[in-house]
Amino acid sequence: MTWFTDRHFFLLAVIVYGFSMLYSVFLWRHGFRKADRINYFLLLIAFALHTTAMVKRGFSFNRCPVNNLYEAITFLSWTIVATYLVVGLFQKFRFLGAFASPILFAIGVFALMPPLDQPHHGHPDFHTDWGTIHGALILLSCGAFGLSAIAGAMFLTQEHDLKFRKARAMLSLLPPIQRLERIMSRLLVCGIVLLTIGLAFAPMLIREAEAKGEQVRFDPILFYSVFIWIVYSLLFVARWKFGQVGRRFAWGVVGSFAFLLLTFWGFILISPLHNP
Repeated sequence: MTWFTDRHFFLLAVIVYGFSMLYSVFLWRHGFRKADRINYFLLLIAFALHTTAMVKRGFSFNRCPVNNLYEAITFLSWTIVATYLVVGLFQKFRFLGAFASPILFAIGVFALMPPLDQPHHGHPDFHTDWGTIHGALILLSCGAFGLSAIAGAMFLTQEHDLKFRKARAMLSLLPPIQRLERIMSRLLVCGIVLLTIGLAFAPMLIREAEAKGEQVRFDPILFYSVFIWIVYSLLFVARWKFGQVGRRFAWGVVGSFAFLLLTFWGFILISPLHNP
């Protein structure tokens, strides 16, 4: 039906994220190791609806849908759930969905605010497939960082219980603290690799745009992306070179992603290239 637009599909996806969030309460009460298949299935349905919304959006504008604040938010949340569905193929990682669904629901509700979906004037600056890959890789890295932060928050919860409430920690339904630390570290590495590859396309895309007479070298989002790469690279160095593990590392991962969430939207808004 023609009236069923990409925003309607995204609304349905957000509703299913909401059901997943409610079901996560059940997982908290009964454990993450036996009843997480239903939650994985709910997020898979939401992902299908979310993907349909983005595909319809892309075909309607004949471009990759990452060119205003609404599109950037939906793409970012899509990368988080896509990353989860991949790592969730391994049953021992599937519990992350119980923590990812509230974040996905909150981001989705925020994205649906009408002022965020401003109409486009003109066309995006980068039309090549390389530009699309560049943007997708960077946003996928944000998805990996997001799941790493979720694991970090779970680590801090479990670590706090072990330190102050030994009985509660013994009865805890959270995964073992050692597994959480491994997952947090591996997702951080995955995010850094994706972000590095995505940024590697930037010089080529800048030269291509400047050959057309466009001034993009000093675009704010470029410096912001490099800054985020430096922050996460320093976390990586602190973890593997200086043995910065446990609570401090977890706080670094959670704090870095919180900073990314709070500042990403602002830099998209002030970027003349990514918010035409």
